[in-house]
Amino acid sequence: MIDPDTLARLRCPENHRPLQMAAPADVAQINQRIAAGSVKTRGGKTVTDAIDGALIRDDRKVAYPIRKQIPILLIEEAIPV
Repeated sequence: MIDPDTLARLRCPENHRPLQMAAPADVAQINQRIAAGSVKTRGGKTVTDAIDGALIRDDRKVAYPIRKQIPILLIEEAIPV
């Protein structure tokens, strides 16, 4: 989805830690939680639409959703993992 050179330069906007592509199993788990209505963003908004992918911070605490091949790198849109 994201060019490897670009991915190597992307950082979490909150603490500048490296990001990595989420594994398909991680995306599936997040989407199951979304379907169950149990996912809120860091900004407190309930997530209702499935994600196409995600960038996960290297400490695996938050995921930044990817929708329509666009990573949403906003702190308030991050999904706690």
